[in-house]
Amino acid sequence: MRVFVIAGEPSGDRLGGALMAGLRQCRPDVQFDGIGGEQMQAQGLVSRFDMDELSIMGLAEVAPKYFHLKRRIAETAAQVITQAPDVLITIDSPDFCLRLARLVKAGSDIRTVHYVAPTVWAWRPGRAAKMARVIDHVLALFPFEPPLMRAAGMDCDFVGHPVVAEPQATEAEITAFRAACNLGDDPVLLLLPGSRRSEVQRLLPIFGEAADTLRKENPGMRVVIPAAGPVAGLVHDEVAGWINKPLVLDPATSEATHKRAAFRTASLALAASGTVSLELAAAGTPMVVAYDFNWLTWAIMRRMALIDTVTLVNLVSDTRVVPECLGPDCRPGPIAQALSKVLREPDQQAKAMALTMQRLGQGEEAPGLRAAKAVLARL
Repeated sequence: MRVFVIAGEPSGDRLGGALMAGLRQCRPDVQFDGIGGEQMQAQGLVSRFDMDELSIMGLAEVAPKYFHLKRRIAETAAQVITQAPDVLITIDSPDFCLRLARLVKAGSDIRTVHYVAPTVWAWRPGRAAKMARVIDHVLALFPFEPPLMRAAGMDCDFVGHPVVAEPQATEAEITAFRAACNLGDDPVLLLLPGSRRSEVQRLLPIFGEAADTLRKENPGMRVVIPAAGPVAGLVHDEVAGWINKPLVLDPATSEATHKRAAFRTASLALAASGTVSLELAAAGTPMVVAYDFNWLTWAIMRRMALIDTVTLVNLVSDTRVVPECLGPDCRPGPIAQALSKVLREPDQQAKAMALTMQRLGQGEEAPGLRAAKAVLARL
């Protein structure tokens, strides 16, 4: 069995590595070709070029490399058609992957599978119909996505979200983390300002002021910032002038277990919107979600959005228990008030977080194996 598989960013590489491991488990004769990072290469892929060439976001960043990316799309499509694999699996990165799939479909009848459904439930629902012209089968991370994909004309299977397979800190790891960082028994507030420079620059000063306000009510509280690798240096720079110095967990210098121990031991978290809310739910940490936008983005989003919440825990659990401070409300005062309320009533989110994990596949087969079985069942 031959599989051509493509991922264009680290999150896709993790999905791809788990999927490839699942395919190898089900079909030991499988052979891989394509593009991927360390996780996929560990499963035997020899990447045709560096995956980082595709890890580009934003119009300003893409524009200078447009013709190079267009050439890569054409080259890769030609390679897929020549190889004639049993299936082409593209993972996220729709700007590259769906253009590639269009060329492959134009020149062959190779079956196409796309891993991660577009968020048509949030905005731009017409994307599903366009995608159906070039994609045969979708592997979905959320249980409410298959009906939307099938209605557009594609096969779709919910295969579970990778967050349910992530390890959680043990009590021994939590104890070791607290001792190593001199936290004692103090309550911990996590600040999670995002993984992009623009997010950290915009959100961290606001988060810091909100944390200071909360600390006035809770003098013993310690602030911990688990920084994403690409922005760890920026986080250190941003907090250098803070009067109340937070503990910054830098992936380059911290123990590998410290981040997950911080998630498990925290009393409360303030997070940018995104999948981090699912990581917090998996750890059982109550949260407030906050995000700021420029005025034009906020105005467009308000007009185009199909949902009344951006927090995945709220969406999956079909509740609205996680408070949100978005756009004009992403200010220290409203955020501190929301944090204080959650700290007083932390158990209100517990049921929703547990339900979210259950609905995302916790306790079932690993998502990578489920994805592999779904691919094989429809070939």
